[in-house]
Amino acid sequence: MATRSKSSQRWLKEHFSDPYVKKAQAEGMRSRAAYKLEELVERDRLLKPGMVVVDLGAAPGGWSQWVRQELDRLEQGLPGEARRGRVIASDILEMPTLAGVEFLHGDFRDDAVLSSLLAMLGGDKVDLVLSDMAPNKSGMDAVDQPRAMHLSELAMEFADGQLRAGGTFLIKLFQGVGFDDYVRELRRRYAKVAIRKPAASRKRSPEVYALAQGKLAAIR
Repeated sequence: MATRSKSSQRWLKEHFSDPYVKKAQAEGMRSRAAYKLEELVERDRLLKPGMVVVDLGAAPGGWSQWVRQELDRLEQGLPGEARRGRVIASDILEMPTLAGVEFLHGDFRDDAVLSSLLAMLGGDKVDLVLSDMAPNKSGMDAVDQPRAMHLSELAMEFADGQLRAGGTFLIKLFQGVGFDDYVRELRRRYAKVAIRKPAASRKRSPEVYALAQGKLAAIR
């Protein structure tokens, strides 16, 4: 019978003692990542009724689940003719159905998947683009960081084309080669860019979140 390595045992112990894991289990959330998003969104009050939100790298669905619940809360009591918010999620991994979330399964790097995503939008401009995309890790920074930055660049290109003027782009980034250049590119596109590290993000993780608000009408 295979035995777990000490590092694997340590990870499992840390994972199941994590307060955010326990909170997610208690509240029926799909992942602890929902609480990263909750802090990031609530700090700047990013969500408004009727918003169109696209969640890239959505599986297992914690972010989409939280956004849908929050939009439903914000939209309670609105008149029947009021526009309701949309949550469109995409991932290379399968994701079990979430009520009120439209899901596209496929590799975002494929043009056909991007075309399908645009078809789902049906001409709607997006108010908020979220990206929690990350490549499968090999454990070698020289391989993992370029892959991560490539996904980040694709997410930026999507926001360039589909996010409305004045809209918001929130993306997970990994600090390393290409990070500073990427943030500079964000500053050319948005009125305000901030780097955040939510409390639910593990301290040892190189991940941070870039919050880009106020998409400009043209790249400067």
